[in-house]
Amino acid sequence: MKRLLPLLLILLPLSSIAETPEEKGLAISIEADRRDRGWHDQTADLIMILKNKHGQESRRKMRTRAIEVENDGDKRLTIFDEPRDVKGTALLSFSHKVENDDQWLYLPALKRVKRIASANKSGAFMGSEFAYEDVSSQEVEKYNYKYLRDESLDGQLCFVVERYPVSKYSGYTRQVVWTDQTEYRVLKTDYYDRKNAALKTLTFKGYQKYLDQYWRAHDMYMINHQTGKSTLLQWSNFKFNTGLTSRDFDKNSLKRVR
Repeated sequence: MKRLLPLLLILLPLSSIAETPEEKGLAISIEADRRDRGWHDQTADLIMILKNKHGQESRRKMRTRAIEVENDGDKRLTIFDEPRDVKGTALLSFSHKVENDDQWLYLPALKRVKRIASANKSGAFMGSEFAYEDVSSQEVEKYNYKYLRDESLDGQLCFVVERYPVSKYSGYTRQVVWTDQTEYRVLKTDYYDRKNAALKTLTFKGYQKYLDQYWRAHDMYMINHQTGKSTLLQWSNFKFNTGLTSRDFDKNSLKRVR
């Protein structure tokens, strides 16, 4: 009988092998990441709508470019086109799997490139409810994970996973993420501040599929529960494999943006 045990273990389906909540949470995150690999580069347009607690709105028009980097995080460039007072402002982000991200902000009024220090990653990005750490790619290695439960959200069965930032500079103690069990798309994320109090919620709507594989949300809505402020990102005009290279994402490219 003892000789049969190793063989039986090999023949058992993976689903019958017990996972810890930490192992299951990590496995879900790895699978979600795997399904969104291979797009190489993309561009998109977006409108940022900022609303204060009184309901007053301001709008900004932006463009984004992104490229995958083998064995590391993505590189992203965000360019502001409107209104006039922020036109030409650009943020360049180099995400990393383990090390702190590198980020630079170009301020056209000063004709100066400003490096965003790691200790300031929790700061608000251009007055929005998105922090600098929110607008860089969410690499699997940036967090530790714990599966909490299965739960339905807007009629879709989801995995609910808690994740804990590895970086000591993060503005969050933890995040709770709802990922749909069919396509592994993130539908909602709750953010908790350094005092472990509920801070923000980000919801994703209007997903569309590109290249028969890659899902992109067209609406991303961030609400700050502590201030009553919110930011809506409306994405459009996604394009893939546009021919971008790493040279389009060096620091000098910040001064050349048009």
